[in-house]
Amino acid sequence: MIYSKVIIVGGGPAGSTCAWKLKQYGVDCLILDKHVFPRSKLCAGWITPQVLDDLQISARDYPHSFTEFNDFLVHIRSKEVKLKVHQYAIRRREFDDWLLKRAGVLFNTHEVKSIRRDGQDFIIDDSYRCHYLVGAGGTHCPVYHTFFRTSKLRQRKSLIITIEEEFSYRYQDGNCHLWFLQNKLPGYSWYVPKKNGYVNIGIGGFAYKLKENNDHIKRQWLLFIRELERLSLIRNHQYNPKGYAYYIRDSVQLMQDNHIALIGDAAGLATKDMGEGIGPAIQSGILAADAIHTGKKLCLKSVKKNSFPKYRTYAKLLMNYFLT
Repeated sequence: MIYSKVIIVGGGPAGSTCAWKLKQYGVDCLILDKHVFPRSKLCAGWITPQVLDDLQISARDYPHSFTEFNDFLVHIRSKEVKLKVHQYAIRRREFDDWLLKRAGVLFNTHEVKSIRRDGQDFIIDDSYRCHYLVGAGGTHCPVYHTFFRTSKLRQRKSLIITIEEEFSYRYQDGNCHLWFLQNKLPGYSWYVPKKNGYVNIGIGGFAYKLKENNDHIKRQWLLFIRELERLSLIRNHQYNPKGYAYYIRDSVQLMQDNHIALIGDAAGLATKDMGEGIGPAIQSGILAADAIHTGKKLCLKSVKKNSFPKYRTYAKLLMNYFLT
């Protein structure tokens, strides 16, 4: 049986950042993930300058495709508004693999099936033992489902469902486009061009609101790709989209119980305005490492709630529309 003081289930940004910080503290840790890296990951790939600060890097330090946006073109029904921003886009396949290698800790490809307590330790699939357990496996994290599923940490009205696709495409429009209040979608849609000839398109919305409206995310997707074709943003593409679900931040509760911690999407920390998950994942990973190192309880109140505080009032108005 393999022993590590800390085992992190999930090798995405939350897990790899936690491991990177633990290594700085000299704490032994191991990452388990069911995927071989690099792996594809559904995500628009937005990151803010705060993410770079938290990772202690500059844009020049990152060796892969890195797209900078100084404004977004926001479509609200028939109107178009240009919002000034300072935002970047990465490809998650590259970004996650780079973060994992940067952490420089032991990584095993292993799909976690069962976890049980054994005194002060935890046993994973009768193959791994640890004293601290960190759940960083996203919405379907086995740590969450084993120890927190009945705790009501996640609220039904916070569930977001999405459909998206990232693919190679010779795009002509290098602007980032966002659509709000389109076809009564209780969320928003996006078109994000990226360096080296890739584009990410997708839609996301509140699951409960779609159900109340007798609507379906797949219908919204079909309407969205028609709009992309009408605007000539995407033409003659054979779509192969996929869906996933995550939770936006509701109330921040204690995400730690007897040497178990939840971080990133496993804790439901995506921002309230734009549903961004990378920034909160990285911040929560750092906080979890600090808590393990100091022996203190994990507190996630300092994790950012909004991606764009400058437009918080504007975003709040939109979210209030979706929720009413």
